Amino acid sequence: MGYKVLVADDEKEIRNLLRLYLENESFTVIEAEDGNETLKLIRDKKPDICLLDIMMPGIDGLHVMQEIRKESNIPIMIISARTADAERILGLNLGADDYIPKPFNPLEVVARVKSNMRRFYDLGSASHKGETLKVKDLELDTDSCILTRNGETIDLTSVEYKLMELFMTSPGKVFTKQQIYERGWGDDYVVADNNIMVSISKLRTKLDEDPSKYIKTIRGLGYRMEK
Repeated sequence: MGYKVLVADDEKEIRNLLRLYLENESFTVIEAEDGNETLKLIRDKKPDICLLDIMMPGIDGLHVMQEIRKESNIPIMIISARTADAERILGLNLGADDYIPKPFNPLEVVARVKSNMRRFYDLGSASHKGETLKVKDLELDTDSCILTRNGETIDLTSVEYKLMELFMTSPGKVFTKQQIYERGWGDDYVVADNNIMVSISKLRTKLDEDPSKYIKTIRGLGYRMEK
C-alpha cells in the first residue's frame, strides 16, 4: 500500500482531480471538505501528508494547521487561491512545508508530494536515525523526530526538523544556502533565499529569544550552529 494522502478542500472538483493523479502514482487518498473533518481524519486515519486548502468552511485551513502542529509534524502542503507573498509567508510561518497557488498543474502537485515525502520519510531514515544529537541544552531524538531544550519539547515542521538535524550533526560547520535548501526541501537548489530566511527565522524564534544564540548567520557564506 502506498503512502496515505489527506486532501482537504471544499471543492469536490479539486479533490477528484487530485485523487485521480495521486492514485495513479499509487498513493492512498482520503478526503475532507471542511476544517472539522480534516482534524478528525488527521487523528483517526493518521495520513502521511496533508494537502490543505486555506478557505474552507468551519475551521479555516490556517487554524487547522495550527491544531495539527500541536500533535504532529507530518508534511503539510497548502494549496490556496491566496497567492500574495504575505499569505505564503504567513502559511510557512504557521507550519506549512510547501505552498502551491491555485490554479495548479496536478502533475506539479504530485511531484511536490513525492519531494516532501522523500525529504521527510526517506531522508529521515538516513545515517543518523536512532541517534540522539546534543548541542548545548538542545537534544534531537532522531527516532521520534522530537527536539527538546532542557527537557521541554519544541514543535517543528518537517523542514525545520531536517534543518536542525543538519545543523546538530555538525555544530560549528558553516552550511551554504545550497546545502541547506537541498537538505530541507529535498530538491536541487534554486533561487530560494526567501524560503531559507523564513525557515531559519522561524527556527530561531522557537529556539530562543536571542536570534543568534544557536544559529548564526555567516555573511556571504551561509549559516552555522554554535557549539
